[in-house]
Amino acid sequence: MKKITANIYYVGVNDRRKELFENLWPLPGGVSYNSYLITDQKTALVDTVDICYSDLFFKKIDAVLNGRPLDYLIVDHMEPDHAGSIRLLRQSYPGIQIVGNKHTFGMLAGYHGITDGLHEVKEGDTLALGQHRLTFYMAPMVHWPEVMVAYEETEKILFSADAFGTYGTLDGGVIDSEMNTDRYWDEMVRYYANIVGKYGNPVQKILQKLNLPDIQTICSTHGPVWHEHKDRAVGIYDRLSRYEGEKGVTIIYGSMYGHTEQMAEAIATSLAGSGIREIVMHDASKSPASYILKDVFKYRGLIAGSPTYSGQLFPEIESILKKIELREVKNRLYGCFGSFTWAGVAVKRLIAFGETMKWEMVGEPVEQKQAMRADTYEKCLSLGKAMAARLDADENLNS
Repeated sequence: MKKITANIYYVGVNDRRKELFENLWPLPGGVSYNSYLITDQKTALVDTVDICYSDLFFKKIDAVLNGRPLDYLIVDHMEPDHAGSIRLLRQSYPGIQIVGNKHTFGMLAGYHGITDGLHEVKEGDTLALGQHRLTFYMAPMVHWPEVMVAYEETEKILFSADAFGTYGTLDGGVIDSEMNTDRYWDEMVRYYANIVGKYGNPVQKILQKLNLPDIQTICSTHGPVWHEHKDRAVGIYDRLSRYEGEKGVTIIYGSMYGHTEQMAEAIATSLAGSGIREIVMHDASKSPASYILKDVFKYRGLIAGSPTYSGQLFPEIESILKKIELREVKNRLYGCFGSFTWAGVAVKRLIAFGETMKWEMVGEPVEQKQAMRADTYEKCLSLGKAMAARLDADENLNS
């Protein structure tokens, strides 16, 4: 365990073994499951951890309590990586009161069969522990319907559920001031894009609801405790939830024999020659969707390319476009290109995708029959130049 303040302890755990978060998203740097224990006249645990780590988790709790009872469990989020140990915790501490909202309790019954010993809270309700007092704010669809956050007014700490979370284990330090945080920022964007991405409006609502200047520390359920870099973490979530991309371009393409890839290379060359410094290229057959989504959220420009495959889009391109559509990404500048041998369909489908997303089409779509020709190459260069010019216009407008 680790002290956050004099009476608030970190009792979370690290998971360095899981390869895929939600059985979808790669975890090369692992992930932490964060839980916090407040010791006052009354004791309160904020969230639990994945059941795989319950034994270590309970030892940490017992060490802090040192024989004291555990009075409350605050359930900010019912996803199993945070709520998985609740049933075992109730068995260890049968007198515990479980604090949540009405949506929490429906899931608590469904997952764990627990229907008694419940303390329901609503928007603005408080729970006094002694010197510490928690105020609860509902945060539905950030990113489940039962999510709430708890603000501890004495220490000015926000227990934020998954909000402001990130991939990556906590390797020694827990509070951001104790570590080099460089590796977490891109992982925060990837985490947001993978997990929270669809729910930009609910994130904006909770950001507007909270008195952010008064909050000094954010205790999320994944990643570091944000104190020194709290404003940066909030800023990233604010920008991503407004779908405000940085100046840069993500090029996503599929290619069977290299012809569509040649088009992507030509477009990238043109972008660079036009002064765009942030260019990311993803071969959809190789890059995990997790990282493609991260860059789609990160950058304002998106250019997608696909060969025609059995009268359809290339399967890996179709798959990633569906994932982007699921997240309802807004406000992107969009271009597209594609190739075919005998019957062109891909570019038509890519144009339709952009229309579905209500994105601004930039430049002329480029379609190549069979191998690259000089005129096709020039059209690819023109598409890159058009995207660069449109990004420059955005920058000039905002400067």
